[in-house]
Amino acid sequence: MSSAAKVVDPAFQGVGQRSGIEIWRIENFQPVAVPKSDHGKFYMGDCYIVLQTTQSKGGSSLYDIHFWIGKDTSQDEAGTAAIKTVELDAALGGRAVQHRELQGHESDKFLSYFKPCIIPLEGGVASGFKTPEVEEFETRLYVCKGKRVVRMKQVPFARASLNHDDVFILDSEKKIFQFNGANSNIQERAKALEVVQFLKDKYHEGTCAVAIVDDGKLDTESDSGEFWVLFGGFAPIGKKVISDDDIVAERIPAKLYSIHEGGVTAVEGELSKGMLENNKCYLLDRGAEVFIWVGRSTQVEERKTVGKVAEDFIANENRPRSTRITRVIQGYETHAFKSNFGSWPAGSVAPGAEEGRGKVAALLKQQGVGLKGLGKSAPVNEEVPPLLEGGGKLEVWCINGNAKTPVSKEDIGKFYGGDCYIVLYTYHSGERKEDYYLCCWFGKNSIEADQQMATRLANTMSNSLKGRPVLGRIFQGKEPPQFIAIFQPMVILKGGLSSGYKKYIEEKELADDTYTADSVALFRVSGTSSHNNKTEQVDAVATSLISTECFLLQSGSSLFTWHGNQSAFEQQQLAAKVAEFLKPGATLKHAKEGTENSIFWSALGGKQNYTSKKVEEVFNFSQDDLLTEDVLVLDTRAEVFVWVGQSVDPKEKQSAFDVAQQYIEMAAALEGLSPNVPMYRVTEGNEPSFFTTYFSWDSTKATALGNSFQKKMALLFGIKHHEDKSSGNQGGGATQRASALAALSSAFNPSSGKSSPRSQDRTNGSNQGPTQRASALAALNSAFNSSPTARSPSSRGSGQGTQRAAAVAALSQVLTAEKKKTPDGTPTQSPSAETKTPSGEGKNEASEVDQGSEEGKEIDDTGSASGSNAGGDSEPKPESEQDYADIGQVVFSYDQLKARSENPVTGIDFKRREAYLSPEEFESIFGMDKEAFNKQPKWKQDMQKKKVDLF
Repeated sequence: MSSAAKVVDPAFQGVGQRSGIEIWRIENFQPVAVPKSDHGKFYMGDCYIVLQTTQSKGGSSLYDIHFWIGKDTSQDEAGTAAIKTVELDAALGGRAVQHRELQGHESDKFLSYFKPCIIPLEGGVASGFKTPEVEEFETRLYVCKGKRVVRMKQVPFARASLNHDDVFILDSEKKIFQFNGANSNIQERAKALEVVQFLKDKYHEGTCAVAIVDDGKLDTESDSGEFWVLFGGFAPIGKKVISDDDIVAERIPAKLYSIHEGGVTAVEGELSKGMLENNKCYLLDRGAEVFIWVGRSTQVEERKTVGKVAEDFIANENRPRSTRITRVIQGYETHAFKSNFGSWPAGSVAPGAEEGRGKVAALLKQQGVGLKGLGKSAPVNEEVPPLLEGGGKLEVWCINGNAKTPVSKEDIGKFYGGDCYIVLYTYHSGERKEDYYLCCWFGKNSIEADQQMATRLANTMSNSLKGRPVLGRIFQGKEPPQFIAIFQPMVILKGGLSSGYKKYIEEKELADDTYTADSVALFRVSGTSSHNNKTEQVDAVATSLISTECFLLQSGSSLFTWHGNQSAFEQQQLAAKVAEFLKPGATLKHAKEGTENSIFWSALGGKQNYTSKKVEEVFNFSQDDLLTEDVLVLDTRAEVFVWVGQSVDPKEKQSAFDVAQQYIEMAAALEGLSPNVPMYRVTEGNEPSFFTTYFSWDSTKATALGNSFQKKMALLFGIKHHEDKSSGNQGGGATQRASALAALSSAFNPSSGKSSPRSQDRTNGSNQGPTQRASALAALNSAFNSSPTARSPSSRGSGQGTQRAAAVAALSQVLTAEKKKTPDGTPTQSPSAETKTPSGEGKNEASEVDQGSEEGKEIDDTGSASGSNAGGDSEPKPESEQDYADIGQVVFSYDQLKARSENPVTGIDFKRREAYLSPEEFESIFGMDKEAFNKQPKWKQDMQKKKVDLF
């Protein structure tokens, strides 16, 4: 350590002594410690160094160092952060894993330190942080991505920023809206709710309202209406536009390079640990991520240069700047690095490293029923079986009745599952003149008569060749590598063309699903080598997709390739080849997993959950990471648990032990885990104490019902989302009614609630009454007029009538109390409105009473409640409160009433221009009569009036 100490910054002396996080900001090219109170606060113009220290069960310390680079930071500051990271590692004994973190592209591990999210702030050290003493509230729109950690990105506050595939959060001064795109993920919706709660507590003092808006469900509910009004009114939103930030480099087969004098040189041969020399540094390229491996005998000054080598490599390969760079030290390699080398000898694990990088356990997420070695594309040491010599003559016949029909040259390689085929391959081997490979192929849905005919005709062919051919019988799904290799590609199609198959399905009254060039068809592309790459047509539904494979989707004239996130490069190449084989010359559209458009999902009958075999470590895990739609593995080193959520597919539930066993096999090869470690299956809601001890367990979370989003709604906000009305649960009605009454209380008694100084500033001088009342009425309507089908019989008891009666009575009292009444109950303009009230509000209080009267009329119009008198012989109402019956006695033409009229009318209530139209002209302009128009909420009326210039 003495030589290393000479190059270590004094700011790093004594660090890493205790578990937890330590952060430094680069100021004037020097690291300055950030106080704990500012942890999680990152400025866009700065660079930061974050050290995470954990303790293994053996007592040794494990370190992860992240250097975060803001998007507005200078190149010099970023370089300083990289160099200081190496110095910090030296102070820790040279065994930390180092991560480069770019703003907007942070790793899951980094984001897990700052849950639920980080929201970078404008400014930096050089700009004085740009923090004015009094900051005016700015409405902001964020796109929110991630199921366990959240990546927040502020986007322009405009309708064009919205799309159907993502979750958005609109943080306005009075209310936080969460907009769920129609195709967005349930788990991302749930995680976004945590961000909503975070924004509410941090920037609204925990007092603002929260609203959920669902894509495509515009109705008269006030939340939806308020949301779209903020965007200038409702209009269709466009499809997702891929930005530079969304571009991620493709994963490619691992390639190793040695680093020498600032350059890289390719290392040839199959990857093995023996290639890594301890006095050198290496670069391992996986496309989406670049690893730097540092030998234990390298010098600190040499280690400082390797980061620049990796950045230059990314630039020279034209990769996205967001490509991840991770540096590992010999003996402390990560799962993701070691998996590229197949097996990793257990003896090479450094002291303490075999304990894992968690305090006592590592939680791994397993979606689906298989593991793929942490993204490894193909077995490294795969043995290629003996194949037939290439360059031979290939002939194929399809059995049709009592004869065989030759398959055209362009269709050789296409096999229908309802048919039988004879295949003859003539080739040269050794000194013999010709050899023959003669086989019958039986589709799984072929009829017995065709199978017998194929066998008979193949025998005849063999006899005609004097018995020289190798004669075989092959069944669909059991094709040997020698057979697959002679077809490039081999595609198995649904249905059949033979007369025997057609007759069979007609007799059985079965649907004919035979593939045609114009049908909707989905193909799974499997295998990575010529002897195992086979393509098969599968059901054209989203649940057929698998993240480890590539697929082709044919829909009319459209042809898509779909690349699963864990698919191999070879599969992606084969998919393009199969597309050309099936539809020569067709334009091919590419869809990478996670970037699909609505046309793609529509062809599959809509987006649904499908199998993802990705295994990823869940960092800094908590009970919130146990998502009901997932299967997860908890590895404590002493035992392995497989946790199964209630919403998991039944087939996946049955294979839970297979999941755990495959994980154990992988961990045994890479981490030295005992292959005989105890294994348990645990189901959601039935977790034993020796499982929950690894979490800060909350039994309330464990017993919540619904999907991830519905659970989070209930836990965070105590309410059930309207999507869940039909679930049959009985608790939702009471909660809705409580929410409605609370909204009514807030709307009509604004002075009764506790308000923060910030909220008081926002309301002074503003007209909040109508908006609050509209929200209250919508809540009341939702609570007391829900669909009968949304309630179970047991929830329709007599108590509901009493509740409704009480609520209507309470509403009537509120409205009555707001109005200044004459003896007959008609609201009037009070002559004493200028006088002081007991609360001292004076003139403003009188103004609020007038607004309440007008709102009472609006309530009557919507039919939600009564609260204003029809008129009669009372004092005349102000012009702004005249109803259509009064105004309708005077009629003007549409041309005169328009706001931009060349011959404008005078002496009318300009806020209600539409009321002066004749009934016939009104219906012609608005497409409805006055009564129907007046029943709409006010915001919707205003939008329609704006469209026809009557606002």
